[in-house]
Amino acid sequence: MKILAVSDVPSLRYYEYYQPGCLDEFDLILACGDLKRSYLEFLVTMAHCPVVYVRGNHDDPLVKDPPEGCVCAEDQIVVEKGLRILGLGGSYRYKDGQCMYTERQMAARIRRLGRKLRRYDGFDILLTHAPARGLNDFDTLSHRGFECFNTLLDQYRPRLFIHGHIHRTYSHNVPQRCRRGDTEVINAFDSCVIEI
Repeated sequence: MKILAVSDVPSLRYYEYYQPGCLDEFDLILACGDLKRSYLEFLVTMAHCPVVYVRGNHDDPLVKDPPEGCVCAEDQIVVEKGLRILGLGGSYRYKDGQCMYTERQMAARIRRLGRKLRRYDGFDILLTHAPARGLNDFDTLSHRGFECFNTLLDQYRPRLFIHGHIHRTYSHNVPQRCRRGDTEVINAFDSCVIEI
């Protein structure tokens, strides 16, 4: 299975310089937030595969006006192509906004998912906007990761943790891929192709 993960900025290759058929190879598209409604709708139309998304810290408009044809994974587990995808969008709260959370608020969101996590026997992919604390994040409040994501990864050991928010243009040493235990961690800034 081939997955395209996208986040934060429209990928020039799959949007502005789009060539017919360049999205045909993908079985699934996972969007990690801060992407315009029009871009997500373009992807779902041209790729002919499911687009599953979570919202980023700049995605307040998508709360009331979600992208048509896409699957919102916020605060739930969605199953696409046999993969259980747990969605937890938003970033660490650094100002007012509908898609920003304190550590305590994000931990409460995870606790409310307890019954679903048991029913689905965990999940295969953790799809978020923000990274985990100490794992591809920064010390600034606006780019801090969530500690509760580390707990979630350690407890359920999913195959993939895909996030955005940390632009790889911020620094030359921001990795696109790393690991935490059994989980491959992927920063989907712009785009990343994943084969499983």
